[in-house]
Amino acid sequence: MEDAEKTEVVLLACGSFNPITNMHLRLFELARDHMNGTGRYQVVKGIISPVSDAYRKKGLVAARHRVAMAELATQSSQWVTVDAWESLQKRWTETAQVLRHHQEKLQASHQEDQLDSPVLERPGRKRKWAEERQDLSPKKALEPPRKGAPRVKLLCGADLLESFGVPRLWKSEDIALIVGHYGLVCVTRAGSDAQKFIYDSEVLWQHRHNIHLVNEWVTNDISSTRIRQALRRGQSIRYLVPDPVRDYIAQHGLYSHESEELNAGLTLAPLERNAAPS
Repeated sequence: MEDAEKTEVVLLACGSFNPITNMHLRLFELARDHMNGTGRYQVVKGIISPVSDAYRKKGLVAARHRVAMAELATQSSQWVTVDAWESLQKRWTETAQVLRHHQEKLQASHQEDQLDSPVLERPGRKRKWAEERQDLSPKKALEPPRKGAPRVKLLCGADLLESFGVPRLWKSEDIALIVGHYGLVCVTRAGSDAQKFIYDSEVLWQHRHNIHLVNEWVTNDISSTRIRQALRRGQSIRYLVPDPVRDYIAQHGLYSHESEELNAGLTLAPLERNAAPS
């Protein structure tokens, strides 16, 4: 298939990135190889979107640090970038809404390219988009995808896929929107049975053709939780995170016994928002 006939894809990874690890970066490479290898897609960009402080996860350090570390981790990448929009929101933003934000931004940019090409962007165009496109209310109808505009897909590990089954963590309509309208690229790990999880879920099974499972043949079990644990114990994390991230953590004294107690006793934002009314 000619490149012009392939669907351009932007991989979006949402999460805490507390801190970002080499495994987070590896997910992008694995997913790009898989999607490009299908012959139907061409991955053109990767976006890391750290969650805001309003997520209230235990041990979550300030978003400004998590964004800074992600930017350091991707400074040598030619295609993976960091977007701070989600991290700057005062309230926690559902993943479906983050996907929507980036899809609409991509579509607006594509439209501008169609209107202005090959002339440079006119001043004020991006500002106008920001003013007119920030209504992410669920009541506002989704825009149909514009022909030729890249399609954003959620990139995740098997743990996020399995979290769809955690009561109150996700709205059923959001799961349907994520897998049905946008699509999921899931990198599986050893010990997980993503195929069975999809089979056991009615909504995932219904949209199974829009879920792309990527096998990780060279297994890597690095996790942010283990990184923080090693730091609290004074152990080395070299080769587990990019060197600039390791230096940043040391410079700012991040991840101590005290920081691990941040948000202790607070209810996770999605669990609170999705709680059944009394």
